[in-house]
Amino acid sequence: MRTKQLGAALLVALFSLFTLSSCDAFRTLADQNANTSLGKPYEVILVCTQPQWEGAVGDTLRNILCAPVAYINQTEPLFDVLRILPRGYTTTATRHRNILLVELDPDMDETQTGITAQYDVNASPQIVLTLQGPSDEALTRYLTDHGKELVYVLEKAERDRAIAYAERFTEQHLDQVIYDTFGVRMEVPKGYLLAKSEPDFLWARYEYPTASQGFCLYSYPYEGRESLTPEALLAARNRFVSRIPGPSDGSYMTTSEAFTPDVRMFRLEGRLWIEMRGFWDVAGDFMGGPFVSYTTIDQTTNRIFTFDGYVYSPKLHKRNFLRGVEHLLYLIHLPADDASSTPTPPTTR
Repeated sequence: MRTKQLGAALLVALFSLFTLSSCDAFRTLADQNANTSLGKPYEVILVCTQPQWEGAVGDTLRNILCAPVAYINQTEPLFDVLRILPRGYTTTATRHRNILLVELDPDMDETQTGITAQYDVNASPQIVLTLQGPSDEALTRYLTDHGKELVYVLEKAERDRAIAYAERFTEQHLDQVIYDTFGVRMEVPKGYLLAKSEPDFLWARYEYPTASQGFCLYSYPYEGRESLTPEALLAARNRFVSRIPGPSDGSYMTTSEAFTPDVRMFRLEGRLWIEMRGFWDVAGDFMGGPFVSYTTIDQTTNRIFTFDGYVYSPKLHKRNFLRGVEHLLYLIHLPADDASSTPTPPTTR
C-alpha cells in the first residue's frame, strides 16, 4: 500500500493549472496487494452519510466531480459518481479503482482538514482518498478551495494507469515508423492501426464497432513566433488533417467553424506545449466530434511537431475516448532541446 498526504498548503503548491507535470512530493510505501481493482475508468465510489450527501458537502462534491467536460458535443460529467453509505463500504466496494471516503473527526483542528491519498490498499491499481475534517462546514470550505486539486489527483490516477498499460503493450511496428519518420520515440498502445504514412505526416486509428479514436502526427519548418499564433496553428491543422479522408469521395477532415478552438500553453517535463481544443467536421459529408492537439518546437530540427487526436462516437459517450487520446501525449518522447543530441530509437521487445 502506498500512502500520500495531501495537506492544504501542499495542494496549492503541487497542482498548478499551468502544468501537467507529475507530482512526486508524497511519501510512498511499497505495493503489497495483488487483487485486481474493479470499476470503470473515471468512475468514483463516494462513501458518505445521507445527511452529508443531501447537504452542502454532497452539493459541493457533485459540483466538483460532476462538472461537465469541456469541448464535448453533449454534456458529460468529469466522473461518474456512485454514492454508498459507510455501512455499505465492504467487500467488493473496497476493491474499486477510485474511492473517496468522507470522514468527520471532531478532535481535529480545522487547519488540519485535508485529503489523504492511499494507493493499492485493497486492490491494484487503486486510489483511496480520505477527506477528513472536524465538521461538514470545514469539509465544504476545504472542497471549495481545493476542488481543482481533487480532480487533478483522480484524473492523474487514471492517466497513470493508461500510460502504464500502453508502455507494457505497444504497437512496435507503429512505434518504429514514428521514429523513422520524425526521430521521435512514442509508445503507441495495442490496437492502433497505421492508416497513412508520409514524410511529414502520419495517421493512425483505433476502430470500435460504433466509435473511433485516431491521431495524426505532423511536422513542418519553424519560421519564428508567428508560426505559433492560434491562427497559424489552426491553418496548419486544416492543411494536414485534410489528408484524412472522409467516407464519401472527395470528403476530408477539417476544423469546425461553428466553434472557436480554445488555445493555451503549458509545460510538461520542462517542454513548452501549445494545446488546442475544438471540434472537427468532414468537408463534403456529415461527421464530426471533438479533437485536441499539442504542438511544440523540436529544436534539434528547428521544426514544429504536432500531435493531434480526435474522437468519433455518434452513439456512445465521448469522455473516455477523448481522455484516451489525451493520454497519448505522455507517451511521446522528443529528443532533448540540444542540437548535438541524438534521439534514442524505440526499444526492441
